[in-house]
Amino acid sequence: EPPEAEINPIIIGEDITTEVFRNEHIYFGSENRRSVDKEISFPPEKYSYQKIIMKFSLNCPNVDRCDAWDRKGWLALVEKVDSEETEKIIEFWRFITPYGVGAHWEYDLTDLRPLLKDNVTFRVFIDTWVGPGHEAGDGWLVDVEFEFIAGTPDKRPIAVLPIWTSHSFEYGNPAQSTWPAASSTITIPTSVTQATLRTLVTGHGQGNAQNCAEFCEKEHTIRAGTTNYTKTIWRDDCAETAVPDQLGNWRYPRAGWCPGAYVIPWVEDISRQLVPGNKLEIAYSVEEYENTCRPDSEMCTGCVFDTSCEYNDFNHTQPNYVLSGLLTLYE
Repeated sequence: EPPEAEINPIIIGEDITTEVFRNEHIYFGSENRRSVDKEISFPPEKYSYQKIIMKFSLNCPNVDRCDAWDRKGWLALVEKVDSEETEKIIEFWRFITPYGVGAHWEYDLTDLRPLLKDNVTFRVFIDTWVGPGHEAGDGWLVDVEFEFIAGTPDKRPIAVLPIWTSHSFEYGNPAQSTWPAASSTITIPTSVTQATLRTLVTGHGQGNAQNCAEFCEKEHTIRAGTTNYTKTIWRDDCAETAVPDQLGNWRYPRAGWCPGAYVIPWVEDISRQLVPGNKLEIAYSVEEYENTCRPDSEMCTGCVFDTSCEYNDFNHTQPNYVLSGLLTLYE
């Protein structure tokens, strides 16, 4: 449960740019560098900024040796818990690499200011399986920096609470419930007047019944208190929004993502559900679906690409969704 936020006088900070990663080589090979951590110092929380813009670049090692495949990646803050024996990973940005070419994105993260303060540990992760000398590429070079622009934001965030942290679950197995697939209960501080829920959800896995979960269009529901918010998680704008001139099939619609694009958060204003000082339950679910093309199915039917019901590493992989969520509270 979050502590009561202390409202301090606003002090306008100075413009500052902070580098997080520079030419950070992410790869898998002689060593596992699929994720890299780095400690960073950000301006103290007492300073106010009108905007916080993240600039993120993917570049190719050795000029044109990017990973040839599209890979899921994310940025997160890492906190130590339980006497530093375990970690709490707070994912706040997700992306999918392009097929074999670089990319550059800029994104407004002003609402996450309560996380981006003081001394923090960043982690960048890319689900790559290639590295120096591999026939499919040498991996990725990652650049990340944050630009803090002095001023007062339109709304002043006072806390950011992780609701779900990189939660992955199988889709279409009747033995696993999808209502709720994830839930969390928080206590609302008395000083809070507004709140937005920022959810990242993407579908993965192919060759299953209906070609789920990467290539099937499904409704997802978030329940805050007694109110439901429903959205179809589907990207049919890949040809217009993803990095152009890639090497693979990047134009096809997918479940919440495109190769060579960042994942657009699902943002809902849940201010009307707040009762300061009371608890609020937030739950997530996805519409019912049974994958009859799975290893333990009583009758193997519906497989795409003429696969068997067994999962493999190429054209038949388990359908799943990856979920994370952050609740931003404002004074």
